Amino acid sequence: MMVMTLDGAVAGADGRSGSISSTTDREVLAEVRRLSDAILVGAATVRAEPYGPLRARPEAAAERASLGLAPAPVLVVVSRSLDLPWGAPMFGASTVRPMVVTTESAGDDGLRAARAHADLLVLPGDRVEPQALLDRLAGAGLRRLVCEGGPGLVSTLAAGGAVDEVDLAISPLLSGGGRPSGGPPLPDPAGFALRHVLTDGAFLFNRYVSLERAGSGPHA
Repeated sequence: MMVMTLDGAVAGADGRSGSISSTTDREVLAEVRRLSDAILVGAATVRAEPYGPLRARPEAAAERASLGLAPAPVLVVVSRSLDLPWGAPMFGASTVRPMVVTTESAGDDGLRAARAHADLLVLPGDRVEPQALLDRLAGAGLRRLVCEGGPGLVSTLAAGGAVDEVDLAISPLLSGGGRPSGGPPLPDPAGFALRHVLTDGAFLFNRYVSLERAGSGPHA
């Protein structure tokens, strides 16, 4: 789930996506989140963006309960350094205790801070491998994931073939440039099929599914 300007920036001059977003874009984000198991986000994004606590409206919580879901999505933060804003409300006031994912290379101080504020998941090695991440999250019952960036995390997941849908909002702004990708070019770029296009004023909302998924039949 991403928003991007006409010239490819994923944030405004303030370093935040909200400054290139819109009311409708935020409503779409809320709807995509509504029935997810977890919101997956990178460390740089939670340091830059004012993430509030993840909570569900009463009517959404009731619908989630009827589907066997937790009252609200779990915030899953991926960070190798564990340099995170531990005092932020997202860690202390979310309905469901957040999860932090790191690797064996993390320092002891960071690990202690993470355990004090979140459920901690430590992956082997010194970098997050997409399939290992998805397998461990699935083992914790978190299968329907919404990745909200940043670009580095999206690139990591794409490199591992772990992205099956992209919801991309095009903001009608020229920002002076941006950095939509946080990783090296993929030697074999993943292909996607366009399923839906919606407009709201000058905003464009696009839903893509992976070619593998697109070829397996219709999807909601």
